[in-house]
Amino acid sequence: MNSAFRQRVIDELVGHAERPVPPSLGVNLRPVLAHALRARQQEVRTALAMAGVWLAYFLVSVLMTWDAIDDRFGGNADLPFGELLSLMLFTDLGPGASLSEQPTAWVLFYAAVVLALWAGRAVSGRETLVYMQSRAPRWWTRSGVRRKLGGVVTLAARLLVAVYWITAATGVAENPYPVIFPLLLAAVVWWHRVRVTTVLREQLSREKFPTAVQPDLPLTQRYHLVGEAIDREQHAQAALYDANRPFVGAGVPYKPWSFALELRRKKEFEHGVPAQGETHLSNRHVLGMIMPRLVALREAAARTSRDRLRDLEIEEFVYMPSGVRRDSGVYSPESVQGHLGEAVEEGGEARRHFIRVRVGAWEEQVVVSLLVRVHTQGGMLVLEVVPHVLGPVAESFREVDAVVERQAEGLLREGVLAILTAPALTAAAGISALRALFSVCRVWLSSPEHAAPDAPLVSIRELASTSELSLFQEMDVSRYIKTVQDRIASGVRDALEQHGYRTDRFEQQIVNVRDGGVFIQGMSGGAVATGEHGHAEHVEGSFT
Repeated sequence: MNSAFRQRVIDELVGHAERPVPPSLGVNLRPVLAHALRARQQEVRTALAMAGVWLAYFLVSVLMTWDAIDDRFGGNADLPFGELLSLMLFTDLGPGASLSEQPTAWVLFYAAVVLALWAGRAVSGRETLVYMQSRAPRWWTRSGVRRKLGGVVTLAARLLVAVYWITAATGVAENPYPVIFPLLLAAVVWWHRVRVTTVLREQLSREKFPTAVQPDLPLTQRYHLVGEAIDREQHAQAALYDANRPFVGAGVPYKPWSFALELRRKKEFEHGVPAQGETHLSNRHVLGMIMPRLVALREAAARTSRDRLRDLEIEEFVYMPSGVRRDSGVYSPESVQGHLGEAVEEGGEARRHFIRVRVGAWEEQVVVSLLVRVHTQGGMLVLEVVPHVLGPVAESFREVDAVVERQAEGLLREGVLAILTAPALTAAAGISALRALFSVCRVWLSSPEHAAPDAPLVSIRELASTSELSLFQEMDVSRYIKTVQDRIASGVRDALEQHGYRTDRFEQQIVNVRDGGVFIQGMSGGAVATGEHGHAEHVEGSFT
């Protein structure tokens, strides 16, 4: 229904075929793209049907005007088409001729009605969609002057509509076409609305979506390659990334934290000499202690409650720097497994290994992801936890069920809505068709599949989401993150204990850092302040 969002989806997934898609958390992008393409195709068909009605209206007016001119010349008006067209558009038929006697003027009159209604919404900032009129104003409509100006233009347009229909109705006996062709345009809008409502009801409603057969991509080579790439990349355990935006698709960072701890043996601490024969603590050892605790958390939640933690998803994930083509094999299962195995111990700057823990709450409206990275090189243990929250889908995208229920009240209601909205939607359909044409031409001219390789820059799920959480959702997000972080901490602590390392300093650090405090091992001079309004000052002095 939203042509702007639909075009953004197509431009990103098809117009930038050189970019891999980011991880799709709780979303399947293939049917999203397929529905966007089919909706665009439907709007183009509607625009062509409207163009056909307008052409017929114009041709009928031309014939009637020629007949009227011929009658005025006594049946001997042998005029070239160019002169005839000039007479129709720029010359009155005579001093006593009325509007009903000038058929071509009706086409121009109704075109003025269409443009005036569309201009009223455009000036006030209300987007006009082919299926429905958006009530949400654009950001620049916060200007009071623009709102008032839009109201004035809209009022003038409605007065023009009233004049058109009153005049057309009074002269319908002499010339019925000013009534017939606007009704034909309304019939095209009605046909479009019925088709869209059918798709919403039979494929996208809450009840039918799980079992409905969703549309597939067009059967061309370009869309075949795009579909294969989406299937290969969106749920892979690896992703290429841009250094400025590494976690595209995960949402907004939520209180990331990390700490570094010097690894010291228990025996070394007790006897003052290094312990011999102890096993080295590797990244894999620590991860091997964390993951079973997360699995146990999921199983316990499934046994004892209906909490969303029962569907906790746990997997290893690797981020790799961009610079290679998406079809170079980097996303193949063999390549991904190789990177996962190699990256876990290297602790490099470019290729980074994580455990990704995901909770899809509120029917996937709120997605909580924790990316956990561990490295133990150089006698240090470094733990990084980067939580992200993906907010709910925008309210306008969640109105499908309400729209279906509202539009299911009968065809008569659809017909009345079509008559009322047809003039403004005529302009919207034309604009939508032109955008589709420009998009197709741009893709054809740019040939994005041969462009330089790039990294994911846009997440379709993020484009459709908001950052606003309800109080209940905020509480759930905090609870999920704290619960998972507790299991991560217990796994790290057990790994240290099992391999003979001290855990006291780790426990002290994890309590302070996890709860938002500050832990300082040692300090000489300086000052520390905590809290939102904290203030600290250090003053040097001398003592004798």
